[in-house]
Amino acid sequence: MTRPRPVRGATLNGESTRFNLPQTEADGDWLDARDAIDGAAPQLRTTVTVERARTIISRNASPDIPFDRSINPYRGCEHGCIYCFARPSHAFHDLSPGLDFESRLFAKPDAAALLRAELAKPGYSARPMALGTNTDPYQPIEADWRITRGIIEVLAETNHPLTITTKSDRVIRDLDLLAPMAAKGLAAVALSITSLDPKIAATLEPRAPHPERRLAAVSALAAAGVPVYVSIAPVIPAITDHEIEHLIARAAQAGARFAFFIPVRLPWEVAPLFRAWLDAHFPDRAGKVMAAIQSIRGGRDNDPGFGSRMKGQGPWADLLKTRFDIAVRKHGLNAERVGLRCDLFRAPQGPQGELF
Repeated sequence: MTRPRPVRGATLNGESTRFNLPQTEADGDWLDARDAIDGAAPQLRTTVTVERARTIISRNASPDIPFDRSINPYRGCEHGCIYCFARPSHAFHDLSPGLDFESRLFAKPDAAALLRAELAKPGYSARPMALGTNTDPYQPIEADWRITRGIIEVLAETNHPLTITTKSDRVIRDLDLLAPMAAKGLAAVALSITSLDPKIAATLEPRAPHPERRLAAVSALAAAGVPVYVSIAPVIPAITDHEIEHLIARAAQAGARFAFFIPVRLPWEVAPLFRAWLDAHFPDRAGKVMAAIQSIRGGRDNDPGFGSRMKGQGPWADLLKTRFDIAVRKHGLNAERVGLRCDLFRAPQGPQGELF
């Protein structure tokens, strides 16, 4: 009998203590009375708040990230991945990186118009634009808001190079835009697949599409001529690391041409959330998992250092890399490099473009 998928990923919803926010704790006696009189609390539902951003392109100069600009159509992510390194960003809004991050979302409906205006500015020079670098551009609310699609439409119109990272097969709904862009050397997509075990995926990424649906999306993208990466990120010791070879084999079978992996990262509030998740779902090995993670992260829960944060250090990290490299060579992945074209870019035209 299959287990129902959990409603949410985080088991906690505590406020962040990083910014000295006031802490509150519900009174237990009051909760007992409330449950007796009113019944159990209603199921947590997702809310979306409109964010009126003034700019839409984020810039970075990190030496270990292969892009210098990105767009995030949404803040927060309903996929609920317990390991998500973006969770701490919700603390900036005085919201919890726990359940609030998964259920109290922000959408930027003006993203396409803002992008058009920024691309039209004199002196703008095109470099690959990354989508999905913080929260997933194809999380469930994209089905209704279609903000990501609007962004891609502007990039397609201007022949601007684009990369997408997502855990969702919703990306194939935009194949009518992505396939022509890929034919011009303007687009590549990475599908994140961390586990093929549906039971692990159901707790690790409770609202992300089933791993088999993501592999089907890899096949659809590859068949349409879009260069496809499979991202095994993160790899969690003693939880998902045993799947590395199988994941790479299935990725190659589905038509992926490239793969990469990143050991699990636990910055700021992610570490206590992850520990609570381990205690709830893998109490038999929680200590072993954290010991391995700390081995990879120089004795800490997280290592934020440039150069080491994406690959880790020590025997565990070396073993993961060796296994990954052997599997990649065996299945013929990463045998070439994809360079997206930047020379085809043309600034947007029309009334908005003429303002600059």
